[in-house]
Amino acid sequence: QVQLVESGGGLVQPGGSLRLSCAASGSIFSITTMGWYRQPPGKQRELVAAFTSGGSTNYADSVKGRFTISRDNALNTVYLQMNSLKPEDTAVYYCNAEEGDGQLYWGKGTLVTVSS
Repeated sequence: QVQLVESGGGLVQPGGSLRLSCAASGSIFSITTMGWYRQPPGKQRELVAAFTSGGSTNYADSVKGRFTISRDNALNTVYLQMNSLKPEDTAVYYCNAEEGDGQLYWGKGTLVTVSS
């Protein structure tokens, strides 16, 4: 079992920045990929950014150049630095982890609201 806990969400003005954190615990040795998804109000959950099993990164086109995913292996934590935030970035952001056998884990989510 893997437990994921997100933090760092909140209210920010357009053009502002936030950093989300996702702390993993439990059977972390089994994790092959980790990433961030988001679910805007009334819409489906979508990929924001993720590390692949090979260690490279994938970003949604809508966040390229503005968001950066990073990790601290010593702390078992993945971060999402979000800059130049737009109102359309408003969503609940979820941390995701996948094991080698395809088992998926999700955090409870953290709300990011971009509004003036």
